[in-house]
Amino acid sequence: MKKVVVSEYLQPEFLDHLQRFVDVVYDPDLYSNRADLLRHVSEAEALFTRNRTQVDNELLTVARKLQVVGRLGVGLDNIDMGACGDSGVRVIPAVGANAISVAEYVLGAMLVLSRGVFGMTDSMLEGAWPRQGHAFGRELMGKTMGLVGFGSIARQVAIRAQAFEMEIVAYDPFVPADDPAWRTARRVTYLDLLAESDVISIHTALTDQTEGMIDRDSLARCKRGALLINTSRGGIVDEEALASALREGSLGGAALDVFATEPLGKLPAATFAGIDNLILTPHVAGNTDESVHRVAKMIVGAVLEALEV
Repeated sequence: MKKVVVSEYLQPEFLDHLQRFVDVVYDPDLYSNRADLLRHVSEAEALFTRNRTQVDNELLTVARKLQVVGRLGVGLDNIDMGACGDSGVRVIPAVGANAISVAEYVLGAMLVLSRGVFGMTDSMLEGAWPRQGHAFGRELMGKTMGLVGFGSIARQVAIRAQAFEMEIVAYDPFVPADDPAWRTARRVTYLDLLAESDVISIHTALTDQTEGMIDRDSLARCKRGALLINTSRGGIVDEEALASALREGSLGGAALDVFATEPLGKLPAATFAGIDNLILTPHVAGNTDESVHRVAKMIVGAVLEALEV
């Protein structure tokens, strides 16, 4: 029977399904014990990971029987794709399985930030009635949603933003101009997107070209009061520059689900301290009951098919 190592959490129902066909070594914390991980993968034909298991040259050198890596998620930052290719190891990510979850997160963050009224509960329970002034946030109708990157998740965002009667613009040099996807968005340059958008949502991979893409200069080119949402990868947004723009009031708000350092250390946490119009979440935009189930079902099935069992 072929051997499979699962080095991070897998739902019991899918673990049970795996065990019907292969010999499974399961330890949701195995990623943190490198010696044990290497020992187990040295005899394995398949490895299931999330985002903490480092699939690098060291592991691939030991794992000589390894045929396939099933990534229980989308990002590949923890997997050396070049080394896997050189070793003949197939990597299967859960492309598209969490697109709806991320898109709904973006819309939710946009709504919360645009209205700015959803943090009043504590003060009301203390007896306050904070209705001073005449305006409580902004409507989305007629505003422009800018998508940096126009892959599967961004396209789901575009479809949903259209329901709010927003104009959709997108920048993605890798999507051909004649791609049918542009029916839901107007194709623009990066600089035009920054200048036109009331909401900017990041949906691009972290590469040498995109690292630090949203820097002080980019933020200075944004509309005053624009919202920024990043559910893609940390490192694309210059966090110190973003914090400065929020404190200065040039940006109207931001939501970050990804960070250059994860978990946040003391320095990044201090960078964002005291900013009210900011939502921070721990890389969970793609995690819902439904998406977690879809991801596991997709990857378990794909790995078993690849192993021909």
